[in-house]
Amino acid sequence: MLNTGFPVLSALIFFPLIAAVVLFFLRGDSNIRLFTLVVSLIECVLVVPILLGFDTTTANFQFVEKHAWIEAWNIYYYLGIDGISVLMVLLTVLLLPICVLCSWKYIGQRVKEFHFCLLLMTTACIGIFSALDFILFYIFWEAMLIPMYLMIAVWGGPQRRYASLKFFLYTLAGSTLFLAAIVAFFINTGTFSIPELMEHRYAFQFQLWTFLAMALAFAIKVPLYPFHTWLPAAHVEAPTAGSVLLASILLKMGTYGFLRFCLPITPAASEFFAPLMIALALISIIVGSLLAIGQSDMKKLIAYSSVAHMGFVTLGIFVFAFRGVEGAIMHMVNHGIITGAMFLLVGLIYERSHSRELSENMGVSKYLPAYTGFLLLFGLAAFGFPGTNGFFSKLLVLLGVFEASYILGVLFVIGLILGLVYLLRLLLNVGWGSPSSVKGWTDMNTREWVYLVPLGLLVIYLGVAPGRALSFISPSIENLLDNFHAEKDIRVEPVPEPAPEIVSGMVLELEASSGEFVQVTHSDAVFNRFDHQDFK
Repeated sequence: MLNTGFPVLSALIFFPLIAAVVLFFLRGDSNIRLFTLVVSLIECVLVVPILLGFDTTTANFQFVEKHAWIEAWNIYYYLGIDGISVLMVLLTVLLLPICVLCSWKYIGQRVKEFHFCLLLMTTACIGIFSALDFILFYIFWEAMLIPMYLMIAVWGGPQRRYASLKFFLYTLAGSTLFLAAIVAFFINTGTFSIPELMEHRYAFQFQLWTFLAMALAFAIKVPLYPFHTWLPAAHVEAPTAGSVLLASILLKMGTYGFLRFCLPITPAASEFFAPLMIALALISIIVGSLLAIGQSDMKKLIAYSSVAHMGFVTLGIFVFAFRGVEGAIMHMVNHGIITGAMFLLVGLIYERSHSRELSENMGVSKYLPAYTGFLLLFGLAAFGFPGTNGFFSKLLVLLGVFEASYILGVLFVIGLILGLVYLLRLLLNVGWGSPSSVKGWTDMNTREWVYLVPLGLLVIYLGVAPGRALSFISPSIENLLDNFHAEKDIRVEPVPEPAPEIVSGMVLELEASSGEFVQVTHSDAVFNRFDHQDFK
């Protein structure tokens, strides 16, 4: 494992938390906004050593920090990132200043508390993608619920209490199951270290139950059908920054869990339940797309499209093909960029029309040409138009899916076509539909340009030159799948060794497959070489 002298990950995790505490001593909404923006920009500077110093030739965990925490329980403050987590850390840091800027005018009440939640959310999200101790991971996993719940419940829309409570109950139920799996692993191995747990071999029956507990928690977080019902309510009622974080980061914690825990720790159970996971992913793609087609609320439309997109990611993971997993990780990042930008665009037009209904926001290209240009760019990327980041990641998933099954590939393509339907409906109506009234809106201001341009550049850069991003993740994917395929067939319950005094000199009479009986004297060196298939 690689290490550096400066604790980069600790700095990224705790700098926003310290800044959140300092926030309570500030006065004046403008000062609070400016302070949080400066903190977010410093956070972007702190992540530069990872961007420039990440070793793309190894699958080992890097920037590792390990310190004794509760030694009696074998619990450590243990951090590290690899190719599976590094891009999500970078995306989380990038979105912090964008969330601050998009909330500049949108949040007018309890400004201090809102920015506190924003900074606390950043701490928890980076902690989740960096933690290598199960207890530390779980603490960050639970800490993430609090600021997101408050964002929806305090700064959300008219149905915010219902949406926030539904979000909390769903995710808490999943977290309880996840905790049960963590306890089971500790009882079985005596450690909470995630890398050590990956090296252990577990009985098939044990893998089945722990996989089910973890997979259900992650399926709720993704969310997969039928656990998706909390997502549209949360998105519609959340403020713009909350929707961005929810779509871009929180949903990815479910698919990250599949990659970090299910495949490497419970490989045999992952293979066993793969048909079920693939079926749920396909249903999520089809149902999510059909529900998106029928929406008149733009936020609901994008929310249901996220269900479909995360189905693509889950499908790529559980076909267990290199291209599929590679595309899944890239689409986690690309979907975060694209859908985060789409929610920003909905928030931008809501500030002008005070409505999210398609019928109230038609034909805006005449009044908002720059806005319409960004809407077209991100909409085409969401579909997967060539030259955008959405095209490349979906292409990789498609290759992996076709490698596994032509039938799955055809169903994947049907999902893509349905996605084109709801996206064209959104783009054509909002951009070039018949205006319902004379508007006279002003086009995008400087602040809105500042937070949309970086996302637009990433859409193009990752679409035409994805090689750098792929170099980050490829070694970790190869290592993950190599270990998975090597370990997935271990399904035998461990049998205790017989006492030496019982078997010493024992003579066994076995019936060979040929029908003849042979006598075998016990000897570890000889007896262990017999193939059980040779005897009845």
